Amino acid sequence: MGELRERFWELPLGALNRAEWEALCDGCGRCCLHKLEDADTGEIHDTNVACRLLDTGTARCSDYKNRKAFVPDCLRLTLRIVEQVSWLPPTCAYRLRADDRPLPSWHYLISGDRDAVRRVGVSVIGRVVSETDAGPIEHHITDWPSPRPERTTREAEEEGA
Repeated sequence: MGELRERFWELPLGALNRAEWEALCDGCGRCCLHKLEDADTGEIHDTNVACRLLDTGTARCSDYKNRKAFVPDCLRLTLRIVEQVSWLPPTCAYRLRADDRPLPSWHYLISGDRDAVRRVGVSVIGRVVSETDAGPIEHHITDWPSPRPERTTREAEEEGA
């Protein structure tokens, strides 16, 4: 699958090997939540309804390797998908790196702490319901609060100038 290079998360997404790509994920679980698209406007609405394979207590897929067999429309994030979709959260490492932005200080690759994503309020742990228990999905539209991605030193300097 490939080895993890030192500070690989600073490389462009297209330069990552498969292991580095997978390791970039912060494990928030938000890409495993159902979204609704408004038929009239095309606007995407977030919900708190998780894929049936998402363990809502850990925000991890219960069968990641075989998920496509159970959930055929499960998307495997690729560079092309990351560049095309608008629904990835602003804190998503793939979204940030596609936009040439650094990872936030709480990301486990920076902090060394896998639980930081939960403590800063980005993770879905304890905040979602499985699709098997949800009922009508339109009753579960939510606005996910999340910290803004951290500014770079350059952005802070430009703002102060």
